[in-house]
Amino acid sequence: LMKPQTSSQAGTFESRDVIFLIEPMPEKSGRKIELFSTVLHQYGESFNKIVLEMLDQYELTDIHLIARDKGALEPTIKARLETAIKRSLGTHEGTVI
Repeated sequence: LMKPQTSSQAGTFESRDVIFLIEPMPEKSGRKIELFSTVLHQYGESFNKIVLEMLDQYELTDIHLIARDKGALEPTIKARLETAIKRSLGTHEGTVI
């Protein structure tokens, strides 16, 4: 299992985008996920499924994840979340702003 090492974020508040904020949590605290979306009633279930699958893929635990979605499509959701995860694990290459 992997734990976030630092707080991180990826994405913007622009329309058709999503911003993810990741914060490490204490040992054995599990996952706390907060999802805010302008299209939650329509796509909340599939958005949540994407997030959980990616957290499982990276075997992440002890994580507080906040998502603020403005109608992002699945490829955008996955790209933003992957960037936030890699930044939180300290494995992201490239420019960090």
